[in-house]
Amino acid sequence: MTEITTENVTFGDGGTGFLASPGGSGPSPAVIVIQEWWGLDAHIKDVAQRFALEGFIALAPDLYHGKVADEPSEAQKMMMALDMNRAARELIGAAEYLASRPGLGGRGIGATGFCMGGGLALTLACDNAHVKAVAPFYGVNPSPIDKVANITGPVRAFYAEHDQFAGQSVRERLAEALTKHGKRHEIHVYPGTQHAFFNDTRADAYDKGAATDAWGRVLALFRENL
Repeated sequence: MTEITTENVTFGDGGTGFLASPGGSGPSPAVIVIQEWWGLDAHIKDVAQRFALEGFIALAPDLYHGKVADEPSEAQKMMMALDMNRAARELIGAAEYLASRPGLGGRGIGATGFCMGGGLALTLACDNAHVKAVAPFYGVNPSPIDKVANITGPVRAFYAEHDQFAGQSVRERLAEALTKHGKRHEIHVYPGTQHAFFNDTRADAYDKGAATDAWGRVLALFRENL
């Protein structure tokens, strides 16, 4: 198995996160992995490490600064208490941190995220030109939606068919805005799936077939554009 390294890092103005890097001394493309409403938990760290095993430097910012929720009610409270403007600044700081690393290779940074993090990944792509490809999972749209005019690379978005958080109106509005502003994009909706279908720690929602297909598409997007 390919060896990877992991460490906790600080960046920007008070940002912290979990960094996973591939072995070897050559340059590597970089990806930002943005948490669900649970926080920077074992699943998000695992996703970062999976990217590292595929040859990417992966940074998962800790937007809750050490707090992780175990119950949906707790996660909802933490998400509602999150200062989204501060989170956006920290994510920009994460992108700037990766862009300044001497081991960075490729043409830019990728961004992906899940649930709350899916929406934040899209917002980051609107806010920072270092992001050259974005792959949000079942997230809400940036506000205002016309911010997508600032995106500098392709969008490949993933949704569950049955999702009260990011339903049909959310994905249709995103597709409409991206088309309006001439942005390359793909919208993937997996039949029969539920919100959080990618999270293999969630027995109530995980769908192996959809998750495997989406993972392959994310890797292809980043390999083609970073």
